Amino acid sequence: MLYGEHDRHLSRIEQRLGVRISSRGNRATISGGAEATGLAESVLRALWQRLERGDATGMAEVEAALRMADGPAEDPRLPLADMPAIRTRKGAIAPRSRTQASYMDMLQQQEMVFGVGPAGTGKTYLAVAQGVALLMAGRVDRIILSRPAVEAGERLGFLPGDMKEKVDPYLRPLYDALHDMMPADQVARRIVSGEIEIAPLAFMRGRTLAHSYAILDEAQNTTPAQMKMFLTRMGEGARMVITGDPTQVDLPPGQKSGLVEALSILDGVDGIGITRFAEADVVRHPLVGRIVQAYGRAEAAAGGQSDGRPMRGKIRE
Repeated sequence: MLYGEHDRHLSRIEQRLGVRISSRGNRATISGGAEATGLAESVLRALWQRLERGDATGMAEVEAALRMADGPAEDPRLPLADMPAIRTRKGAIAPRSRTQASYMDMLQQQEMVFGVGPAGTGKTYLAVAQGVALLMAGRVDRIILSRPAVEAGERLGFLPGDMKEKVDPYLRPLYDALHDMMPADQVARRIVSGEIEIAPLAFMRGRTLAHSYAILDEAQNTTPAQMKMFLTRMGEGARMVITGDPTQVDLPPGQKSGLVEALSILDGVDGIGITRFAEADVVRHPLVGRIVQAYGRAEAAAGGQSDGRPMRGKIRE
């Protein structure tokens, strides 16, 4: 279980760290430079600790352990057992990068958190997981999940059905994350009871969100007025998480993103935490990371469009 089928886990560690791992039974020998062999040992020990706790260990966990080990030397948070975890009824959710670990710390400590960065870095998923954990523990009364219903080249009015049926496709990623944390029947029951509310951003105006955990996803598509409106909904005992990618703005040309403005205005305000993810933090699939990097290189080479907006080739969350 540690080595993987046909030693595929060991092969990946060798490829990533430039070491040689020879295994004979329950003994593994690591050969290579001193720093690389030390990192390989840290990775194997972290994976072994997962197995001792009864946690699954596959290629995703191997990649996570490599990401954790191959980071700044001044970050002392190894082995992975020392990392934060979000506990739901479906098990503990552990970070898969050092930035995710910092983000999870921030979600636990701050009342308002911004998570910004490329697609596939886990911004929304971890925010939903933290909300579910707080709801299960009775620390909040309800979870409110919201998104601006902004089209990425499509037109909302041409979708069939009533308003709920029109906006549901925009909120589908939030439903998907919820179903990863809770059984489907429980999600449905809590939505009916109002413990979980999923609504477009436009429905937030005039409300005060007390004792709630509110997530604003795809926040790069808010206008400055919409962003200020959402942030000022915060009531007693509430927590808020705002996630988005400033490089994937779908607003009309010339319209400033509320997320970009908020990041500049609120940076350094007491009680607000900001986590910035980078291309290296993409955890969805190795190919997604390479796609994000390729788009980044293309945008840098093009120097952006004349109006300063990012290229319109987008990888959706």
